[in-house]
Amino acid sequence: MSFTRQTRVPQAPTLPKGELVASYGTYLEAQRAVDHLADKQFPVQNVTIVGTDLRMVERVTGRLSYPRVALAGLASGMWFGLFVGLLLTWFSSGSGSTPPLLAAILIGAAFGVLFSVITYAFTGGKRDFTSSSQIVAAQYAVLCLAEHAHRARALLHEVGGVQSGWPARPAAPNPALPPSDPSASHPTPPGAQPPQQPSGSPTAPPVQPPAAPPQPPA
Repeated sequence: MSFTRQTRVPQAPTLPKGELVASYGTYLEAQRAVDHLADKQFPVQNVTIVGTDLRMVERVTGRLSYPRVALAGLASGMWFGLFVGLLLTWFSSGSGSTPPLLAAILIGAAFGVLFSVITYAFTGGKRDFTSSSQIVAAQYAVLCLAEHAHRARALLHEVGGVQSGWPARPAAPNPALPPSDPSASHPTPPGAQPPQQPSGSPTAPPVQPPAAPPQPPA
C-alpha cells in the first residue's frame, strides 16, 4: 500500500522556494497550468502558486434599503425556523399534538425581519449598499523546486506562459553618489583648450583708439 507524499506547509509565514517556471495574468490560467502538470504525472507537491502585487477589490452588488433588508431577514429567519421546527417535530411525542413546524417557520421569519430592520436602523445610513470583497493579484507566478524546474518548463510549453527566472528589477539610484558630469563622457583631446564656462554677465568688446585726422598738404 503506497501513500502520496504531501509537502508540509510551514506554520509561520514563509517565502516560497523554487524557480519561476511560468507566469500568468489570472489565477484560472495558473490553476490550469498546475492541473496540466498533474495530468502529465508531474510531482505537483513541488509547485507553488504565488500572487504578486496584491490588491483588495470590493465590488458593489446593489443598493441597500429597508425593504431589501426586511426581505433578507425574512429569508434567513424562515430557514432558521424551519431547522428548529424539524428538530421539534423529530423529538415531539404524542400523535394528538399539532406539528410545530409551521409555527417555528412563522416565528423565525418574524424575528428575522425584526432583527434585520433594527440592525440596519442602527447604522444610520452610513453603508447603504451591499458588496463582496476579494484579494486579487496582478500576476500569478508558478514556482517549482530547482531539480524539477526544467521538466516543468518543458511540460508547460503546451499551455504557454513559460519563464526562465524572476524578472529583473531596475537598480535604484544611490542618493549618496554625486550626479554625473555630462562632459565627463566626452574628454578633451590632448593639446586642446577646455571650453570656457560663460560668466554671469556678457564681456564688453575691446575699445579701439580714435584715428588721427589727415594733415593738409604743404
